[in-house]
Amino acid sequence: MDIENLIKDTFTAHEPDAPDSDQVLAATRQRIDRRRAVVSRPLAAAAGVVLLALAAVAAVALNRPASDTQVATGAGQAGAPAAVKAPDKAAIAELTMPYSLGWLPPGKADHLVRRINIGGSAANPDKPVYDGEYMLTVTSGRQVLLVDVQEMRMMPIGQAAFKSGPGRPVTIGGRAGVESSHSDGPGGYEVYLTHPDGGSLYVNVAAQPGSTASAQQLIDAGRRVAENVTFPGTTTVAPVFGLGKLPDGLRMCTFDVEKGGPSGPRTSYSVGTCSTMPPVQVRLDEAGQVRGTAGQPVQGHATRYLDENGYRTLWILKAVHDAPIAVAGTSAQADLYSIADHLVLPR
Repeated sequence: MDIENLIKDTFTAHEPDAPDSDQVLAATRQRIDRRRAVVSRPLAAAAGVVLLALAAVAAVALNRPASDTQVATGAGQAGAPAAVKAPDKAAIAELTMPYSLGWLPPGKADHLVRRINIGGSAANPDKPVYDGEYMLTVTSGRQVLLVDVQEMRMMPIGQAAFKSGPGRPVTIGGRAGVESSHSDGPGGYEVYLTHPDGGSLYVNVAAQPGSTASAQQLIDAGRRVAENVTFPGTTTVAPVFGLGKLPDGLRMCTFDVEKGGPSGPRTSYSVGTCSTMPPVQVRLDEAGQVRGTAGQPVQGHATRYLDENGYRTLWILKAVHDAPIAVAGTSAQADLYSIADHLVLPR
């Protein structure tokens, strides 16, 4: 079969009605290339002829007046092929907190920060300990409570330090701890409970400046928050951009998802082996922080690159709406680009 002549004859027959044949050929070839089924060469060629012929007929139909676009579906008639949907862009994966809050004071909760922090390790400073933290406000009428719940696995109960005054022993939910309550002090109610994996879990409930709460209200709320913390976590957090599949040997070590200010929510990650410090920082940045010289484009976005005595920063411009993403660390320039190429940006 002379494939090229058949293609040519198909377009010639419909030349008065069809658009530019090169455009149809290019679009149809893309459709053929996207097919996942593996076929032999003769079958693939025949399929290409059928798709080209159908594309020509579809082009004719689309360029005729509305009254002529109705096609009979009886024997020997074929309708226009269905439009091919472009592949969906990878979704931004949600992040899972290491523990969940099972109870909060009544009112409207507004999460300010949800993150995993890097803590120090006296035994091995190259292998840090990771601690999850929630910071939020709870509003009920005119009263606003500040709630902070944080893992402190490097701090045993015996080393507990309070903001407002000395603590006293307490047992909450079967776990030993130390608590302090000063409703008129900067700390409000604080408690350190024994963490199931070692160290302590810190809970702080206080009235926001300008708001008031009784000592007993803070004690009751703080103890109940602490009693209902559950391990492991099932709470997920939605970042404004994702990491995607990272280069071999690298993984996400920490994350920070914040409500942010007038510029909107913020997200940052640390990326590395998670056993050697320091990691690479990947963060949503301010446009005014961008410096350096033009670099290679990343995912269709212009970039800027800066090397300051071995600390390198690659900015991906307008990666999240008008805001840049910074990929920064002591890693090689090629490694920063490799991480940037794998980021999952908003659609």
